[in-house]
Amino acid sequence: MTAVLETKNLEVFYGDFQAVFGVDFHINEGETVAIIGANGAGKSSFLKALSGLIPAKGQIMLDGQSVSGKPAYDMVKQGIALVPEGRRLFPTLSVSDNLRMGENGKSGERGWSYETICELFPLLAERADQLAPTLSGGQQQMVAIGRALITNPRVLLCDEISLGLSPAAVKDVYAAISEIKKRGTTIVIVEQDLNAALSAADRIYCFLEGKVSLAGRADEFDRSQILAAYFGN
Repeated sequence: MTAVLETKNLEVFYGDFQAVFGVDFHINEGETVAIIGANGAGKSSFLKALSGLIPAKGQIMLDGQSVSGKPAYDMVKQGIALVPEGRRLFPTLSVSDNLRMGENGKSGERGWSYETICELFPLLAERADQLAPTLSGGQQQMVAIGRALITNPRVLLCDEISLGLSPAAVKDVYAAISEIKKRGTTIVIVEQDLNAALSAADRIYCFLEGKVSLAGRADEFDRSQILAAYFGN
Protein backbone atom coordinates (compact mmCIF):
# COMPACT_ATOMS: atom_id res chain seq x y z
CA MET A 1 0.00 0.00 0.00
CA THR A 2 1.36 3.41 -1.00
CA ALA A 3 1.24 5.92 1.82
CA VAL A 4 -0.81 9.06 1.24
CA LEU A 5 1.78 11.14 3.09
CA GLU A 6 5.30 10.02 3.92
CA THR A 7 8.59 11.46 5.12
CA LYS A 8 12.08 10.04 4.87
CA ASN A 9 14.91 11.28 7.08
CA LEU A 10 13.08 14.56 7.78
CA GLU A 11 15.09 17.13 9.72
CA VAL A 12 14.10 20.59 10.92
CA PHE A 13 16.49 23.34 12.00
CA TYR A 14 16.02 26.76 13.57
CA GLY A 15 19.36 28.33 12.77
CA ASP A 16 21.96 26.09 14.41
CA PHE A 17 19.37 24.39 16.63
CA GLN A 18 18.04 21.08 15.35
CA ALA A 19 14.44 20.36 16.40
CA VAL A 20 13.69 17.20 14.39
CA PHE A 21 16.17 14.40 13.64
CA GLY A 22 15.81 12.00 10.70
CA VAL A 23 12.12 11.16 11.08
CA ASP A 24 10.61 8.44 8.88
CA PHE A 25 6.81 8.68 8.96
CA HIS A 26 3.86 7.50 6.91
CA ILE A 27 0.09 7.60 6.98
CA ASN A 28 -2.26 5.56 4.79
CA GLU A 29 -5.56 6.59 3.22
CA GLY A 30 -8.30 7.02 5.83
CA GLU A 31 -6.05 6.56 8.86
CA THR A 32 -5.84 8.77 11.90
CA VAL A 33 -2.30 8.95 13.25
CA ALA A 34 -1.39 10.75 16.48
CA ILE A 35 2.03 12.25 17.13
CA ILE A 36 2.51 12.38 20.88
CA GLY A 37 5.28 13.61 23.13
CA ALA A 38 6.12 16.14 25.80
CA ASN A 39 6.35 19.87 25.21
CA GLY A 40 9.45 20.64 23.15
CA ALA A 41 9.71 17.14 21.66
CA GLY A 42 9.59 18.45 18.07
CA LYS A 43 6.01 17.47 17.28
CA SER A 44 4.76 20.86 16.11
CA SER A 45 7.96 21.54 14.19
CA PHE A 46 7.43 18.29 12.32
CA LEU A 47 3.82 19.19 11.52
CA LYS A 48 4.77 22.68 10.35
CA ALA A 49 7.34 21.11 8.03
CA LEU A 50 4.66 18.79 6.62
CA SER A 51 2.43 21.79 5.94
CA GLY A 52 5.17 23.82 4.26
CA LEU A 53 5.24 26.52 6.93
CA ILE A 54 8.91 25.97 7.71
CA PRO A 55 11.73 24.51 5.60
CA ALA A 56 13.02 21.01 6.21
CA LYS A 57 15.70 18.66 4.99
CA GLY A 58 14.86 15.17 3.79
CA GLN A 59 11.88 14.03 1.75
CA ILE A 60 8.15 14.75 2.00
CA MET A 61 5.99 12.74 -0.40
CA LEU A 62 2.28 12.88 -1.19
CA ASP A 63 0.95 9.84 -3.06
CA GLY A 64 4.54 8.83 -3.75
CA GLN A 65 5.42 12.15 -5.40
CA SER A 66 7.84 14.62 -3.82
CA VAL A 67 6.35 17.81 -2.39
CA SER A 68 9.55 18.70 -0.54
CA GLY A 69 10.26 22.42 -0.40
CA LYS A 70 6.80 23.54 -1.48
CA PRO A 71 5.43 26.55 0.44
CA ALA A 72 2.27 26.32 2.54
CA TYR A 73 -0.08 27.70 -0.13
CA ASP A 74 1.13 25.04 -2.57
CA MET A 75 0.70 22.34 0.06
CA VAL A 76 -2.94 23.38 0.46
CA LYS A 77 -3.41 23.07 -3.31
CA GLN A 78 -1.80 19.63 -3.14
CA GLY A 79 -4.30 18.59 -0.46
CA ILE A 80 -2.57 19.17 2.87
CA ALA A 81 -4.35 21.54 5.28
CA LEU A 82 -3.23 22.62 8.76
CA VAL A 83 -5.31 23.44 11.83
CA PRO A 84 -2.66 25.52 13.63
CA GLU A 85 -1.92 25.54 17.33
CA GLY A 86 -3.75 28.46 18.92
CA ARG A 87 -6.38 28.46 16.13
CA ARG A 88 -5.07 31.68 14.47
CA LEU A 89 -8.48 33.02 13.45
CA PHE A 90 -8.94 36.40 11.79
CA PRO A 91 -10.10 38.56 14.73
CA THR A 92 -11.94 41.21 12.70
CA LEU A 93 -13.93 38.68 10.65
CA SER A 94 -17.15 36.87 11.41
CA VAL A 95 -17.43 33.12 11.87
CA SER A 96 -18.80 32.81 8.34
CA ASP A 97 -16.02 34.89 6.79
CA ASN A 98 -13.33 32.96 8.68
CA LEU A 99 -14.73 29.69 7.36
CA ARG A 100 -15.00 30.95 3.79
CA MET A 101 -11.39 32.18 3.70
CA GLY A 102 -10.31 28.75 2.50
CA GLU A 103 -13.22 28.15 0.14
CA ASN A 104 -12.16 27.24 -3.38
CA GLY A 105 -15.52 26.56 -5.01
CA LYS A 106 -14.93 22.81 -5.22
CA SER A 107 -16.71 20.40 -2.92
CA GLY A 108 -14.27 17.60 -3.77
CA GLU A 109 -14.72 13.90 -3.25
CA ARG A 110 -15.00 14.38 0.52
CA GLY A 111 -17.81 16.88 -0.02
CA TRP A 112 -16.71 19.59 2.40
CA SER A 113 -18.44 22.91 1.84
CA TYR A 114 -19.69 25.74 4.03
CA GLU A 115 -23.00 23.90 4.32
CA THR A 116 -21.55 20.52 5.29
CA ILE A 117 -19.22 22.14 7.82
CA CYS A 118 -22.24 23.80 9.41
CA GLU A 119 -23.87 20.36 9.53
CA LEU A 120 -20.81 19.06 11.37
CA PHE A 121 -20.80 22.10 13.69
CA PRO A 122 -24.43 23.36 13.86
CA LEU A 123 -23.50 26.02 16.40
CA LEU A 124 -21.34 27.77 13.79
CA ALA A 125 -24.39 28.29 11.60
CA GLU A 126 -26.17 29.88 14.56
CA ARG A 127 -23.17 32.17 15.22
CA ALA A 128 -22.34 32.85 11.56
CA ASP A 129 -22.41 36.66 11.88
CA GLN A 130 -20.63 36.79 15.24
CA LEU A 131 -17.00 37.92 15.39
CA ALA A 132 -14.77 34.87 15.80
CA PRO A 133 -12.88 36.10 18.93
CA THR A 134 -16.16 36.38 20.85
CA LEU A 135 -16.66 32.62 20.73
CA SER A 136 -15.51 30.23 23.45
CA GLY A 137 -12.22 28.38 22.99
CA GLY A 138 -13.97 25.20 21.91
CA GLN A 139 -16.15 27.06 19.43
CA GLN A 140 -13.12 28.85 17.98
CA GLN A 141 -11.47 25.47 17.52
CA MET A 142 -14.50 24.35 15.51
CA VAL A 143 -14.01 27.37 13.23
CA ALA A 144 -10.31 26.56 12.80
CA ILE A 145 -11.09 22.95 11.88
CA GLY A 146 -13.85 24.06 9.52
CA ARG A 147 -11.58 26.59 7.81
CA ALA A 148 -9.10 23.80 7.04
CA LEU A 149 -11.79 21.33 5.97
CA ILE A 150 -13.34 23.74 3.47
CA THR A 151 -10.21 23.30 1.31
CA ASN A 152 -11.20 19.60 0.97
CA PRO A 153 -7.83 18.22 2.05
CA ARG A 154 -6.50 14.74 1.38
CA VAL A 155 -4.71 15.05 4.72
CA LEU A 156 -5.84 17.18 7.66
CA LEU A 157 -3.03 18.20 10.05
CA CYS A 158 -4.22 19.14 13.54
CA ASP A 159 -1.75 20.84 15.90
CA GLU A 160 -2.62 20.64 19.62
CA ILE A 161 -6.38 20.91 19.07
CA SER A 162 -7.19 20.23 22.73
CA LEU A 163 -4.78 22.82 24.14
CA GLY A 164 -6.46 25.21 26.57
CA LEU A 165 -9.92 23.69 26.15
CA SER A 166 -12.27 22.45 28.86
CA PRO A 167 -12.83 18.68 29.13
CA ALA A 168 -16.30 19.11 27.61
CA ALA A 169 -14.88 21.07 24.66
CA VAL A 170 -12.15 18.46 24.11
CA LYS A 171 -14.83 15.78 23.98
CA ASP A 172 -16.80 17.76 21.38
CA VAL A 173 -13.73 18.44 19.23
CA TYR A 174 -12.70 14.78 19.19
CA ALA A 175 -16.26 13.70 18.39
CA ALA A 176 -15.94 15.93 15.32
CA ILE A 177 -12.56 14.35 14.46
CA SER A 178 -14.23 10.93 14.55
CA GLU A 179 -16.94 12.13 12.15
CA ILE A 180 -14.36 13.69 9.81
CA LYS A 181 -12.53 10.35 9.71
CA LYS A 182 -15.78 8.55 8.83
CA ARG A 183 -16.14 10.86 5.83
CA GLY A 184 -12.82 9.67 4.44
CA THR A 185 -10.34 12.36 5.45
CA THR A 186 -6.87 11.20 6.49
CA ILE A 187 -5.86 12.89 9.76
CA VAL A 188 -2.58 13.59 11.56
CA ILE A 189 -2.98 14.85 15.13
CA VAL A 190 -0.22 16.37 17.24
CA GLU A 191 -1.35 16.02 20.83
CA GLN A 192 0.00 16.22 24.38
CA ASP A 193 -3.20 14.76 25.85
CA LEU A 194 -2.45 11.03 25.84
CA ASN A 195 -6.02 9.92 26.49
CA ALA A 196 -7.42 12.03 23.66
CA ALA A 197 -4.70 10.90 21.26
CA LEU A 198 -4.97 7.20 22.03
CA SER A 199 -8.76 7.21 21.79
CA ALA A 200 -8.71 8.82 18.33
CA ALA A 201 -5.69 7.23 16.66
CA ASP A 202 -5.20 4.07 14.65
CA ARG A 203 -1.43 4.43 15.05
CA ILE A 204 0.92 6.59 17.08
CA TYR A 205 4.38 8.08 16.76
CA CYS A 206 5.95 9.20 20.02
CA PHE A 207 8.58 11.94 19.77
CA LEU A 208 11.35 12.44 22.30
CA GLU A 209 13.94 15.19 21.81
CA GLY A 210 13.13 15.42 18.11
CA LYS A 211 13.37 11.70 17.39
CA VAL A 212 10.80 8.91 17.12
CA SER A 213 10.99 6.93 20.36
CA LEU A 214 8.01 4.64 19.68
CA ALA A 215 5.81 3.87 16.67
CA GLY A 216 3.01 1.40 16.02
CA ARG A 217 -0.67 0.70 16.46
CA ALA A 218 -2.29 2.62 19.30
CA ASP A 219 -3.54 -0.63 20.87
CA GLU A 220 -0.18 -2.38 20.52
CA PHE A 221 1.47 -0.83 23.57
CA ASP A 222 0.59 -0.75 27.24
CA ARG A 223 0.59 2.46 29.22
CA SER A 224 4.03 1.90 30.74
CA GLN A 225 5.64 1.48 27.31
CA ILE A 226 4.06 4.68 26.05
CA LEU A 227 5.05 6.66 29.15
CA ALA A 228 8.63 5.40 28.92
CA ALA A 229 8.82 6.55 25.30
CA TYR A 230 7.10 9.83 26.18
CA PHE A 231 9.41 10.79 29.05
CA GLY A 232 12.53 8.84 28.10
CA ASN A 233 12.85 6.62 31.14
